[in-house]
Amino acid sequence: MTLNKTYKLSNGVNIPKLGLGTWFIEDDKAAQAVKEAVQIGYRHIDTAQAYENERGVGEGVSSCGIAREELFVTTKLAAEIKSYQEASKAIDVSLTKMGLDYIDLMLIHSPQPWNDFRGGEYAEGNREAWRALEDAYKVGKLRAIGVSNFTQKDIENILSGCTVAPMVNQLLVHVGNTPFQLMEYCQSKEILVEAYSPIAHGEILKNPAVKRIADKYSVTVPQLCIRYTLQLETLPLPKTSNPQHMHDNAQVDFVISDDDMEQLKNMEQLKDYGEYSMFPVFSGK
Repeated sequence: MTLNKTYKLSNGVNIPKLGLGTWFIEDDKAAQAVKEAVQIGYRHIDTAQAYENERGVGEGVSSCGIAREELFVTTKLAAEIKSYQEASKAIDVSLTKMGLDYIDLMLIHSPQPWNDFRGGEYAEGNREAWRALEDAYKVGKLRAIGVSNFTQKDIENILSGCTVAPMVNQLLVHVGNTPFQLMEYCQSKEILVEAYSPIAHGEILKNPAVKRIADKYSVTVPQLCIRYTLQLETLPLPKTSNPQHMHDNAQVDFVISDDDMEQLKNMEQLKDYGEYSMFPVFSGK
């Protein structure tokens, strides 16, 4: 089963191939969502300071009945933090909020603050935030470090002065939005690409061509889309608090044919994310 499989990061740390995303899961519901996911077999939970549910996720981790070392917990440094001092403090705040001795993976959430996404230059600020992650990694607070929403230029900025290279880049990847060039660049640098919103925040469910391919394999559109990202050798992070959806999202042990993968890769660019278009990552920037 996919839930039992892992990728190996560039530093040798194993990371489960499928994770549970927790964006939009409220803090008081996060612990239950984590416990439900763990019961189904998930061992990888993804949160962020911006989600405002780290406390709940941490509670779920500590009360789920599974040994801490069997779980992989990711969080992300708030996109607005672009200084060493602020970043160092924020790392400790996340550890305290979650009630954890260490975090398995911590990412810089975005190269720009959200209110300036894909806007100005924050090269020095990103290097400073990265230095804080490096130092926390070196003393064992973090088992792995990486970035999110970073372009090739943003990654090159980090690589130009780092002592520890990013191990992960978490990106918006789904049928109708597959940044092949950036993904190839990351893979060439041994940076694992994680795919957030692999179901395009539900908008892909409206695509009849994708539905036809899913029907061919007797699977749902979400299952096809998650499998698509796995066959791209990325790590999908479907978000849900619904136990049935958690279960279904993990039933992805089928193989999409090369021809169907080509069709999915060449699917028309999704431009409208409906009510989610207001969020920077879906804005088309």
